[in-house]
Amino acid sequence: MVETEQNPKILWEQCLRIFQDNVSPEQFQASFAFVELHKFENGKLVLDVPSDFVKNYLEENFLTLMSATFKRVFGKNSIRALYYNVKVVKGKRGGDVVEKTEIPTKVSNGSARKDARKSPDVVTAPQVQDLDSQLNPHYRFENYIEGESNRLARSVGESIAMKPAKTFNPLFVFGPSGCGKTHLINAVGLRIKELHPQMRVLYLSAHLFTVQYTDAVINNKLNDFIRFYQSIDTLILDDVQELSGKTGTQNTFFHIFNHLQMNGKQIILSADRPPIAIQGLEDRLLTRFKWGMVAEIEKPTKNLRFDILTAKVEQEGLQIPENVLKFISENIDESVRDLEGIINSLMAYSVVYNCNINMGLVKKVMPRFVEKDDSPITIDEVKQCVCDHFKLKVSQLDSRSRTQKIAYARQISMYLANLLTDNSMVQIGADIGKRNHATVIHAIKQIKDQLEVDENLRQDLEEIEGTLRRSKM
Repeated sequence: MVETEQNPKILWEQCLRIFQDNVSPEQFQASFAFVELHKFENGKLVLDVPSDFVKNYLEENFLTLMSATFKRVFGKNSIRALYYNVKVVKGKRGGDVVEKTEIPTKVSNGSARKDARKSPDVVTAPQVQDLDSQLNPHYRFENYIEGESNRLARSVGESIAMKPAKTFNPLFVFGPSGCGKTHLINAVGLRIKELHPQMRVLYLSAHLFTVQYTDAVINNKLNDFIRFYQSIDTLILDDVQELSGKTGTQNTFFHIFNHLQMNGKQIILSADRPPIAIQGLEDRLLTRFKWGMVAEIEKPTKNLRFDILTAKVEQEGLQIPENVLKFISENIDESVRDLEGIINSLMAYSVVYNCNINMGLVKKVMPRFVEKDDSPITIDEVKQCVCDHFKLKVSQLDSRSRTQKIAYARQISMYLANLLTDNSMVQIGADIGKRNHATVIHAIKQIKDQLEVDENLRQDLEEIEGTLRRSKM
């Protein structure tokens, strides 16, 4: 145990190093980087924070990490309460405005249980009203923004919440990292708890399930472990791909799955790929994963990214110009987490440096989230991207063929080359099928006219242009 007689500033530096090791660089820059130690005395830790925004961000996202770190560094019983000295109040420098947050003795509401790594025991398991569901209270349907990429999964999730185990069971949600899977399955769990308070709902990751299974085997408590999970009414298991290759864990989960299924209990699973694509998964488990509903969540479209950003800004009470939000939504598409991260960073920078959030600030912060290639887009890059999108060869695009698919791709190439490059129409025509500039003019007009009435064309252009721009990030 660390003796608290040490210089508190040195101890605080140790805390910062731990925070930096446990959060992403973007999260650290948006939060802890702006926090300083104000004082530590008589069991009270006071931190200087630049704004209510930073204070709330820390509270909502890192209170568990902070609590564990303080106990480790300052001593288990040294800190009785955490205070904040909010130095900026309503846009002005304030003095000694202190807000208090008690350090929790028992973590709940979606934070990791104190004994989460230990195998649970049905004999000592709490009653429904006391069972910590491990659900994140911030991941609700109310702030889950709907779009084409997630509409089906959301609709199915809401249906399940109304009548657990009566519609789709199991529900298997898959999609790339950061697309909103964890938010959705948490939202289903929270809605079930609201509508069916008598039900035992539990969320955990497949990794934690494996850790608990191992602990149960080591301590000869496997039967207790299985009975505990068989007592759950809605079991939500995240990142199921983590079970890959773990034969013992899979066998145990198979028996739990069967029991829950046969007894009318709801099972909700998520993974970064569809069941059939998970290598190292036993066939009998794979078959059961496909029994109910397999719903894909795709990467959010540009429009959905903009809606997510707008909702985030409104929720936080921020003032960010629409053109800034559009720029972000057009240039960051890998993860919803990245969208939230850049908003948090922009707000933090704005507060600390007392500046407005504008395009200048966005372009300063953006490189932390995307790697930018300053070289201009070329005609050859446009052609290759269009051909990849339509599954054509560049030689077909440059040929004399006038088949509908090739002609359509050729016109799009000319339109985008004119839009995204600095080349003349003569050069564009010469590089795309050795056409003259009149052909290029005609192609551009054709695309512009169709854009007004053809939704498929708009989607094709958006996807191709987005791919080209991302290639320069």
